[in-house]
Amino acid sequence: MSLLLWTPTSRLARVVRRLRGDETSPLAGRTVLVTGASSGIGEATAHAVARRGATVLLVARRQDELDRVAREIGERGGRASAYVADLTDGDAVDALVRRVLEEHGAVDYLVNNAGRSIRRSLELSYDRFHDFERTMAVNYFGPVRLTMGLLPAMRAQRFGHVVNIVTWGVQVKAPKFAAYIASKTALDTWSRIAGREAYADNVTFTNMRFSLVRTPMVAPTEAYSRMRAATPEQAAERIVRALEDRPLTVDTLAGSAAEVLNLVAPRLSDALFSMADRRYPDSAAARGETDDGTTSGSTTSGAPNDRSTA
Repeated sequence: MSLLLWTPTSRLARVVRRLRGDETSPLAGRTVLVTGASSGIGEATAHAVARRGATVLLVARRQDELDRVAREIGERGGRASAYVADLTDGDAVDALVRRVLEEHGAVDYLVNNAGRSIRRSLELSYDRFHDFERTMAVNYFGPVRLTMGLLPAMRAQRFGHVVNIVTWGVQVKAPKFAAYIASKTALDTWSRIAGREAYADNVTFTNMRFSLVRTPMVAPTEAYSRMRAATPEQAAERIVRALEDRPLTVDTLAGSAAEVLNLVAPRLSDALFSMADRRYPDSAAARGETDDGTTSGSTTSGAPNDRSTA
């Protein structure tokens, strides 16, 4: 169950469309760029917006997977173009922006979905500062640089909307997610400020604070296998609704409750989360161990319990 905070204009627009019997999506005929589009939430979102009549620009690092998604969209009558880019490479992001603007003009909608999640306690992170650098590179600097590149054209045409896939962790502040949640919180805050500066130009932002979604990114954490989780397709439908209605945030009820508790009883919140922290220890992957208890190999290119959808 989610709690949606709507802008009056978006809610009114939906009501007017229904009264007119107009089932055409606002995405029809628009250009939507989706990062992390080669799998998971990004792939499901690409298919969902294509079904609404949008032209989808697929961005990720894996050419073969992007080509597969683009081909599947085309076979279903949709329109999609693939762009290979590593969002942690500033020059690559700048080149992506130039190519997209040359080939399509202004992007109407941007979905910043690509990201990296790390679940690892601070006790195991004292000599792993690169965990914090990598999450900031993918989850904050990459989407900010991409958005900054596309924002001038959005403002010039006086229309644009950016959806950021963040996490309910920005409200909950769960233990063992310091690197991940801090990077997503930075994007959440940056977007609120950007939205205020661009509001007069009819360019808006939505921060989607998702709870658990069943994707490969969460697979290394054993505790998640027993928890309820949304499917990528369910997440994609919520993203499409956010693209169409342009709410300020999409929050979960549990996340909002945790945020209130953090405000009204911060030390009680600390005590409760401390107990949860002890109850759910680091995973074997986070400890650098394989299933048989041996120490894993190199962690420089893909650290244990680190997953990226860039």
